[in-house]
Amino acid sequence: MVPERLNQRACLWFKATFLLLVLSLSPHTLFATRTAVEASLPATTEEVSQAGDTPEASQEGFDAGKLIIGHVLDTHGWHLFDIGEREISIPLPVILVYQGRFHVFLSSRFHHGHSAYKGFRIAYNDSKSGKIIRVLPDGVTPDPEASYVLDLSITKNVFSIFIACFLLCWIFIRAARNYRKFSGESIPLRFTSLLEPLIIFIRDQIALGSIGPKHYERFLPYLLTLFFFIFFNNLLGLVPFFPGGANVTGNISVTMTLALFTFFTTQIFGNKAYWNHIFNTPGVPFFLKLPIPLMPVIELVGVVIKPFVLMIRLFANITAGHMIILGFVSIIFVLGSVNPYFGFGATPLSVVFLIFMTFLEILVAFIQAYVFTLFSALFFGMAVPEEHH
Repeated sequence: MVPERLNQRACLWFKATFLLLVLSLSPHTLFATRTAVEASLPATTEEVSQAGDTPEASQEGFDAGKLIIGHVLDTHGWHLFDIGEREISIPLPVILVYQGRFHVFLSSRFHHGHSAYKGFRIAYNDSKSGKIIRVLPDGVTPDPEASYVLDLSITKNVFSIFIACFLLCWIFIRAARNYRKFSGESIPLRFTSLLEPLIIFIRDQIALGSIGPKHYERFLPYLLTLFFFIFFNNLLGLVPFFPGGANVTGNISVTMTLALFTFFTTQIFGNKAYWNHIFNTPGVPFFLKLPIPLMPVIELVGVVIKPFVLMIRLFANITAGHMIILGFVSIIFVLGSVNPYFGFGATPLSVVFLIFMTFLEILVAFIQAYVFTLFSALFFGMAVPEEHH
């Protein structure tokens, strides 16, 4: 009965995923196309004549690099859509600490980056592009004597993390209530119960297989949280409209934080055999340990490299997916700027590749969550080697 029920739920899960893809595919294409069209519009005479550190100063024709990089980077506001020349966006809280004082206001005070507020503005066209800097009274020139500005703002990625956490808590609390309510009975096929195959998969194939039967339960809550947090944010990043579209897992700060959680968990729960393997590796000749501690140094370097690789792998794969999707859209307008017929000719091929990449990115969303969770479990298994089977 249980395998049959799991098979039914697995089928429903994949059907729901496919339906979500179909529903979001068309808007995604339109969204990317509209963004590219807006970026390809020439700047006005007034904008071209403006000098200084302003976003208008660089608006000259279609810039594919600017479009792609602007999408994958974090922002202080959540752009929704445009009505004519008016930008509709959700302002987010800006929290700055400068010279020991807090400055709190909404990002709308910057007027989409076009002006300064309280001596601060969003930097453009330099190494600090996208960051908030201190400026002179003219509202444009960076203040060369300004001290460091600590930015604690709720940015687009941070706000998206809050949304993902809220959705995770809502879904799993409902799932727990359903299991408690129907304890010992057949649980109705609801959306929350579709998570059961994934939970069992992580428990049996990842945690139990990598850590061992005696210690896997200690790490299972973290592994489940890690997998679903990455998986949900990967999927939300593919949705082209609010509350999706943020490049959370393609942000190096986010992947670094997740890797650090795995790193510290491994070191904290590492037992005597784990540390003995690092500083007194069994089966290695003694002259490789003393007087020059070659093997301990190599092992310690490996301890740091393992979470570093986790961080880079997730960051690079998710960011590359976003950039490739926007790259296929940009091809249309890059060729169209050379000759309109080239643009029309490239459109069908670009759309086909865009559809293919969207399907592939849904698979990558699961694979990257799985890989990050699997390697974390393997590291935990290495931390308790005598218990690993």
